[in-house]
Amino acid sequence: MLVSRILGRTLFAAAKSEAYSATAAATSVARNPLQEFFEADRSIDDDKPVVYGRSWKAPELRLKSWDDLNKLWYVLLKEKNMLMTQRQMLHSQNLRFPNPERIPKVRKSMCRIKQVLTERAIEEPDPRRSAEMKRMTNAL
Repeated sequence: MLVSRILGRTLFAAAKSEAYSATAAATSVARNPLQEFFEADRSIDDDKPVVYGRSWKAPELRLKSWDDLNKLWYVLLKEKNMLMTQRQMLHSQNLRFPNPERIPKVRKSMCRIKQVLTERAIEEPDPRRSAEMKRMTNAL
């Protein structure tokens, strides 16, 4: 536990220092990949609350193509990883996680994507293709 706290703080500090040095230098240096696990810094002094969107509804997802659903799945997975990392980092520093309702929204959207893909697999007339689609959906 102690090692994960130290390692997490070190990684977080490295990601932040990399971001500050990149912006200070004002060059087109590639971003540190660890920054994707942390939300962009916001001022704590802001009085107005930040409003986040809602989860995706199944009827909306049914209109999307296979490729769009695949891309959306990985965007949501990335968002979920970022939120979980942020929650863990703040928890380890005994700080409150802002907007905890975002995690269930992401989970609901991901579950609805799986539901839509499963419906498409069941409706597929070719049994081999249907089985392949079910395997791919269950692997998500």
